Order: sequence, then structure tokens, then C-alpha cells
Amino acid sequence: MADEMQKVVLAERPQGAPTDANFRLESAPIPEPADGEVLVKVQYLSLDPYMRGRMDDAKSYAAPVPIGGTMEGGTVGEVIASNHPRLQPGDKVMGMLGWATHGVVPANQLRKLPDTVPISTALGVLGMPGLTGWYGLTVHGRPEPGETLVVGAATGPVGSMVGQLAKARGLKVIGVAGGPEKCALAVDTFGFDACIDHRAAEDARALRHAIAAKAPNGVDIYFENVGGKTLEAVIPLMNPHGRIPVCGMISYYDMGGLGMGAAEGPNMLPRLWRTILVQKLSVNGYIISDHFDRLPDFLREVAPKVADDTIAYLEDVADGLENAPHAFMGLLKGKNRGKQLVRVTPAIA
Repeated sequence: MADEMQKVVLAERPQGAPTDANFRLESAPIPEPADGEVLVKVQYLSLDPYMRGRMDDAKSYAAPVPIGGTMEGGTVGEVIASNHPRLQPGDKVMGMLGWATHGVVPANQLRKLPDTVPISTALGVLGMPGLTGWYGLTVHGRPEPGETLVVGAATGPVGSMVGQLAKARGLKVIGVAGGPEKCALAVDTFGFDACIDHRAAEDARALRHAIAAKAPNGVDIYFENVGGKTLEAVIPLMNPHGRIPVCGMISYYDMGGLGMGAAEGPNMLPRLWRTILVQKLSVNGYIISDHFDRLPDFLREVAPKVADDTIAYLEDVADGLENAPHAFMGLLKGKNRGKQLVRVTPAIA
């Protein structure tokens, strides 16, 4: 075992979009597990949009990463030392070890992984993003056969899960994605009925017309994970009693917590609020960490579908912990096609 580990820490808080200067790669001694703790060698690190919010020193649902602190994130890896009987060296586990090659945590903070699917799926299609899509659609979307659903970031791990589950439940599914390649993936790989390239639309009005052409009967469910132009385009198309699960707003994350108005102009919020009223819409924000108790239900439904390829998924993998910042910055700009991962150590045999 090497004597040192590596970690990526928050060097300074970003002003707008993150840059190289906001991150620093450091070395440190590998920690020793105390009673009840486990030492894990990380294989894959998950990169997710929520991490941008943790870089700001602003009030939110979770504390910010401190300056000099290890960037937070979900990981999967192999137990290499254990002081708890539930986990043994060689076990594959998932836990929040952050942007690091190794980590020590209490055993009760780790989930032992099965051998039936690749270990990386615990960070994407069968992890937090997949659960986010399943929970939002099932609980807040309340889908019914024959309805029409629109979802942004259609090829990402959340959007692709939402779209595939909705199709399986008999809905018409329209994706919104950035670029013709991603739109082709949404239709050809994930089975969407249609996908609109938001980059080809000059503004929200043009995007609205493109979506309306594919949804002549209006929109019953808008799964909100991007905000911005897509939100403004879809809202006027919502049918009475439509549902809007809200799990993210990636287009606003570099604005220091500013919401609508800053991005869409001062008249956007009144128009949105009026539409919610007159169309009797249900808008439900949720943070998936409040609902991890539903993970077993999600896995019972979805894991067999992943194992038999009924549900497809894509993974974008960057190699080396030192490349995590660049991969993360690319994620925020939509450069990834599927779930963005970092391969931290060589594959475990």
C-alpha cells in the first residue's frame, strides 16, 4: 500500500464559472481506520452539477465545502482495511469519500455493492442520479399513459432515466438537449419520441415553437433540471393540472444563487407565477438526499432492467484524479454525453 494519497481541495471560491484556480491537488498520508471504520481505495468518482453549489459560501440545503477542504462527491471503490465485521477487504462499496484516491469513513456510511452490474453504475443509473429521476417522476410527476412529458438535459443520467421510465409507462417523451449528437442519442439510444436542440433555437420563443410542434396537445409533465431558456419555453405549453418536479437548475448555478429574473429579465417571474395559478400546476421542489429511504424501492424496480439492458445508460470517463476539475468544468458546460465519472485508480480485478 502506498504511503500517500491524493485529494483535490477547494483553493478559492469561484466568481462565476469555476476555473483551474479554484482547485488544488494535494498529497497527504493515507489515514488509518479507527474502530468501526473502513479504509477504501477509490476506483470511480462521480461528478454532478450540485457540486457547483457546494463551492459557494451561500445558505443552502447543505454546508459549503470549506476553503482547503476536499471537494465532496460520491465514490465507489474497494475496501482495503476494515475495523468493522460487516465489511471485509475486497468488498466493493459506495460512499461519499470526495475527490480523493482514498478515504476513511464509518462502515455505516458505506453501501456494499452487488456483483451483478458494473461497479460504476452505483454512481449513475443505479445511484443518486437514477434515484433522482425515478423519485421525481414517480412521486411528483405522477405519470399517466397517453400524457406528454418534456425533460431537459435529455442524455444525462437524470434526464435519460426520466425519459425511459416515462416511455415504459406509456407517455410521449420529448427531450431537450444541446446539439444534434445528443438529440440523436436521446432518440436512438434512450427511445425518446423526439428531442429538440436548444442550441439551434435563437431564444426561448423559438425553442417553444420547436417543442410545441412535437407536442401539439400540450405538456402534462415538465421535469425541471436545467432552468433558463428551456423553462421559459415550456411553461406556456403546460396543460391544466400539469406537474413540474424540480430537481435542479444548472443554467443558474454560476450566478451565485440568483434565480429567475437575473437570467430571463424582470418579467419572467410574474408570467411564471400567473401560469402556475391559471393552469393549476403542481410544482414540487425536492432534494434527493431527503429520500434515500426510497433507494431499495428504486433498485427493486430498476436494477433488473439495467442488468437485462431494458434501461440503457451512458458513461463519460475521465482518467486520473488530477483531471477531475477539467471534467467538472466541462460537465457544467454540457460537454458530457452521459454520466460523468473520473476513473481514480486502475480497474479492480
